[in-house]
Amino acid sequence: MFMKKDDFFSKEELERYSRHLIIPEFNIEGQKKLKSASVLVVGTGGLGAPLLQYLTAAGVGTIGVVDFDVVEDSNLQRQVLFSTEDVGKPKTEAAVERMKGLNPHIDFKIYNTQLNSSNALDIIKEYDIVADGTDNFPTRYLVNDACVLLNKPYVYASIFRFDGQLTVFNYQYEDGTTGPNYRDLYSEPPPPGLVPSCAEGGVIGVLPGILGSLQANEVIKVLSGVGEPLVGRMFSFDTLSFETRTFKFKKDPKNPISGENPTIHELIDYEHFCGIPQQQEEDAKQERVNEITAKELKELQDSDQDFQLIDVREEFEYKISNLGGKLIPLNDVLDQADKIAKDKKVVVHCRTGARSGDAIRALKEKFGYDNLYNLKGGIIAYANQVDDTLAKY
Repeated sequence: MFMKKDDFFSKEELERYSRHLIIPEFNIEGQKKLKSASVLVVGTGGLGAPLLQYLTAAGVGTIGVVDFDVVEDSNLQRQVLFSTEDVGKPKTEAAVERMKGLNPHIDFKIYNTQLNSSNALDIIKEYDIVADGTDNFPTRYLVNDACVLLNKPYVYASIFRFDGQLTVFNYQYEDGTTGPNYRDLYSEPPPPGLVPSCAEGGVIGVLPGILGSLQANEVIKVLSGVGEPLVGRMFSFDTLSFETRTFKFKKDPKNPISGENPTIHELIDYEHFCGIPQQQEEDAKQERVNEITAKELKELQDSDQDFQLIDVREEFEYKISNLGGKLIPLNDVLDQADKIAKDKKVVVHCRTGARSGDAIRALKEKFGYDNLYNLKGGIIAYANQVDDTLAKY
């Protein structure tokens, strides 16, 4: 563990935290507990941004930040910790730079790396509590299992479109018992591709702000001992109807890591556990399609050759950024096949190349097209390789 901080507060700190100190149930004792505590935040995205800001402002003594991503334009719709000037910077560094300006009394630890089975135990063991701000199943199972093995509480939240969930896993009671963990709810992950990520399904920008703030609230409750943490209860919030629900759940005796007969005693390969290699193999088995690179498309555009460019993204994506192609969303491709030429070269593209590949396969299977080329890497590759002024969407 990190060396615990002295209980002493400077005059500046006492003034800074005065609104905490005058709360009878919290007062200076609660603030001392925050100052001596250490929290690891995994992910600095939609959830991690408000989570980090409020933990920093609250005066948590040591905050570890784990992420391996860089700031992108598309992050700024919800990740309000960052600004336009941060685009292209490592998220961990940009986040800590911003938070140092928010509260100079905090010790920050940067882990500009991907949390995985080889490093998770070494990193997590140094902290009192872990808060997960990621949006993928391998990391959720990894964080959960590491916290169970190390007896660390785990504050969890998830978001999707207009809905969010929140709970506290693996909470340590004073009598030495622990509350339920993630595997008591979900012993096995869903099939790959069944549940889309926020990048695939979208999320309303304010939702992670709401849930990330609630995560910070649960972290503060656990650390200070004030209030009743959300243990064995899952809070859900629908922002469209403004309805909330809280349902209870219990420990599962068949839980593979903490049940009566546990089978997991160390961290495993979570990518494999969640079926990602299998999904990648299945994707690779799909019929290959002809491809064209972004630079080859640029050469084609600059030439006199007659060709057709088809964009199979959605209309809102097209309005954000486009290459001037004809817009036919993927779901409409088969119904509008008569608008796609058969007598000349046709380049089909989407954001990354996945949807356009599906469109080509469907057109080839139903109508026998043999003149279709998929833009490798989609408009993202074109923006990176040809036109860096193009919005990456």
